[in-house]
Amino acid sequence: MDFRSAQSTHAVCAYCQSTVARQGEVLKRIGKMAELFDDHSLLQLQASGVWKGQAFTLVGRLQYRYGEGTWSEWHALLADGRSAYLSEDNGAYVFSTALTSQRELPTAEQFRVGATTAINGTTFSVASNQSVALIAAQGELPHLPPLGQSFAMVELRSQGTGAIGRDEGSVLSIDYSTQPPTASLGQPVLLDDLKLTGLRDAAVKDEKGRQFSCPNCGAALVVTLAGCQSMSCGACHSLIDLSQGLGGELKHALQDEPVQPLIPLGSSGKLQGVDWQVVGFQHRMGTDPGDPDEQFGWEEYLLYHATRGFIFLVDSTEGWSVVKPCTGAPVLHGNGQSATYLGTTYPLKESYNAETSYVAGEFYWQVQRGQKTFNRDFASGKSLLSQETSRNEVTWSSGSRVESKEVAKAFKLEADAELFKRGDASPLSSILSLNLRTILIGLALIGVLLFVVSSCSRCDPRVENCSTSSSSRSSGGSFGGFSGGGGHK
Repeated sequence: MDFRSAQSTHAVCAYCQSTVARQGEVLKRIGKMAELFDDHSLLQLQASGVWKGQAFTLVGRLQYRYGEGTWSEWHALLADGRSAYLSEDNGAYVFSTALTSQRELPTAEQFRVGATTAINGTTFSVASNQSVALIAAQGELPHLPPLGQSFAMVELRSQGTGAIGRDEGSVLSIDYSTQPPTASLGQPVLLDDLKLTGLRDAAVKDEKGRQFSCPNCGAALVVTLAGCQSMSCGACHSLIDLSQGLGGELKHALQDEPVQPLIPLGSSGKLQGVDWQVVGFQHRMGTDPGDPDEQFGWEEYLLYHATRGFIFLVDSTEGWSVVKPCTGAPVLHGNGQSATYLGTTYPLKESYNAETSYVAGEFYWQVQRGQKTFNRDFASGKSLLSQETSRNEVTWSSGSRVESKEVAKAFKLEADAELFKRGDASPLSSILSLNLRTILIGLALIGVLLFVVSSCSRCDPRVENCSTSSSSRSSGGSFGGFSGGGGHK
């Protein structure tokens, strides 16, 4: 076994999975490592690239599990001999290096999700506080947490400036598997920018074990999405939990009243100059915190690209939008009445409770029916910002509105363009061109129509994209749709 880095203290044999610890010139076998969960990553050991003008090689990997899935930390050996980490989760990547704290780091219990704190003079927002565990490792590593033992991992994010250089904010991860805890600071990266060579060939991935039978109806199912944690059965619509792998008893939940997506799963389309594939779909419901009877529904399509990761295409009564998870942490103002992100201030549009009501396709997180979050939607012109808060995480998504005809064209569904039109497709100019008499008649007819609709509306927000109140979801970004982070979602 070769140790390429002087900082490496552990290595996992590629042939027998023996774990070896190094103390000076002495090597000691301390056990056997569990096999990796095959997430079909494009990365692999010995892949190399360039980061900030310096060459690096991937020499090790740590694979972690938390409540809703798994993620990987790739140990990168820099040309100057330093260690770094390339974190991979949800198709997003963060490159980070060790951070020396100027003062003693707080305990994990002192970090409250959603609160702000200062580390080394920089203000961060607490995005996540999770209990995690190492499930597997390979290659050469500077640190190896105890296998299978839970420990805390806290993730903090800075705002970012949006200045030249794509400053989207930093991700600071604090690992409590050691005492004192260790910290790393990173920034988001794209695989294309790292100029990587030696990646796995997607055409020759080992798909063995990716086929299985639905635990409810027995239908044959195939997992196609790398790192899939949940998927639905196309025959009986059961929602199946794959977060523990395909072996053993699979948990599943029945889903009644299936919702038919307007854009079929598996479809490919070009949005914002990138070719995306529709891999997941979910219908969600919102309720007014002050009046639970006021409900509205919207739909989200999970889109995937091999090197760009995931984005969400959101369909609401107000129109379509494309959003993606934020790496940085926007700053809330005025008791949540506005938020600033990358130099732009977004006034609050609405706040509501959200719940997932129906799921289809594959997802990179452990999606469940009934998952609940508290959401805030902000808007500035066509630009959108959304915050979703759960018990352990705060998630931000940003994006912009897109024209319905652009969505239909992207997925080659121009023949159904009328079905894509939403409330944003009613120009005021057409009303202004009418004469006064026509307007008065129109208003009278609208009044009658509104009375009829309010009396016997057939629109059910549990299964349709509709609204029974003045509210309607428009900004997007789903629970579980978090960016790669320094360590996890």
